[in-house]
Amino acid sequence: MKSDIKVGDIMTRNFVSIKPEESVVNAAKKMTKKRVGSLIIEKKKKLLGLVTQRDIIYALIKKNKKELEKTPIVDIAVKKVTTIKPSADIYEAMARMKKTKHRWLPVVISGDVVGMLTIKDIINIEPELLESMAEMVEIREETEKRKKIKESKKGGGFETEGICDECGNVDVLYGVDGMMVCESCRENYK
Repeated sequence: MKSDIKVGDIMTRNFVSIKPEESVVNAAKKMTKKRVGSLIIEKKKKLLGLVTQRDIIYALIKKNKKELEKTPIVDIAVKKVTTIKPSADIYEAMARMKKTKHRWLPVVISGDVVGMLTIKDIINIEPELLESMAEMVEIREETEKRKKIKESKKGGGFETEGICDECGNVDVLYGVDGMMVCESCRENYK
């Protein structure tokens, strides 16, 4: 499918970026202040990576706050970033987003970052594409849920709601010894 709308026509030109040497804590503060879910990491307009809220949360789990104040953001960032050119059609951008399961694409010309394209940018221009984009998000969320449930059955401890394998009550369930059990039955396995 093709349209007359190019990525460069709808991309965000005033995207939020950060220098690679800035700390993880500074990145989190900048995301909060600017109300964005990701930051482009750039130096002299060259794309060096991208960091998302998820990357920062993962770093918080792995390190303590003192370490994160000294850790450069580039150390936790995704460095192999899928990009798109401003001359690309929005349907090509959507296909790339669906394939990579990302909600954003940095827009580059010869390695220089010139913008950021998000699902929100596309939907603001073509509201009828909302259903198609929502389908992508649903598929990703369902895939992640299934993966977590599968992991929990192996003992990963993921919480979900459903019928307890042990007592049959509907409750919040936890993965224990390959079974999904409620909290009271979970106590019996400790």
